[in-house]
Amino acid sequence: MTADIVGTTGTADIARWAPGDHILWRYRANASDLIHICRPVTVVEDTAELLAVWLAPGTVCVKPQLTDGTEVHHEPLSTRYTKPRTTALSQWFGTGVLKLARPGEPWSVWLFWDHGWRFRNWYVNLEEPLVRRDRGVDSEDHFLDIAVYADRSWEWKDEDEFAQAQRAGLMGPEQAERVRAAGRAATAAIESWGAPFRDGWENWRPDPAWSVPALPADWGRTDKKHTSAHSRS
Repeated sequence: MTADIVGTTGTADIARWAPGDHILWRYRANASDLIHICRPVTVVEDTAELLAVWLAPGTVCVKPQLTDGTEVHHEPLSTRYTKPRTTALSQWFGTGVLKLARPGEPWSVWLFWDHGWRFRNWYVNLEEPLVRRDRGVDSEDHFLDIAVYADRSWEWKDEDEFAQAQRAGLMGPEQAERVRAAGRAATAAIESWGAPFRDGWENWRPDPAWSVPALPADWGRTDKKHTSAHSRS
């Protein structure tokens, strides 16, 4: 099952995807308009307050890769953001990821489990607020992240990548400060145990009847924003 959007643009009457719809969760490359991460996902919930999607094990995704075939995170940090890149297909292994995003918020919250549905942690991915498009949502990753654990403790993640991205010219001082401010707002939500941490999503399970979404051949195509009527096939 896939979801497509048709109709007129608008904000008050944004079309909502239905549970079970397949959409694309994508990220632009930093300092670029090109998509370099694309993950087909299944909609869990789509309301005015929250978009929740499921990234199933075995999903074929698009990821960035250096043109010499080196995995990005295997490249030394000093040259990780300066060597030429391309994209490659990869399969999402593990137990799957539940992604939660609230409209206008500069981060999304991901939930991870170990085998046997043993909850591992939440992960706050600092990013541009999601932009809704015909076939899904787009954003841009901001390098800096926060891991949150069941005992309500948390820690910053990837601070070295955040600093290196600035040195490489992928993020200027003003944007970096906005990202830091977003991180402080996220940690305030964590420390007050606000949404979505308080909402019991760690007990959620996917519908066993859901199929694994397919990656479309035109996964990098730019679609219209904020359309207001939809059909499913």
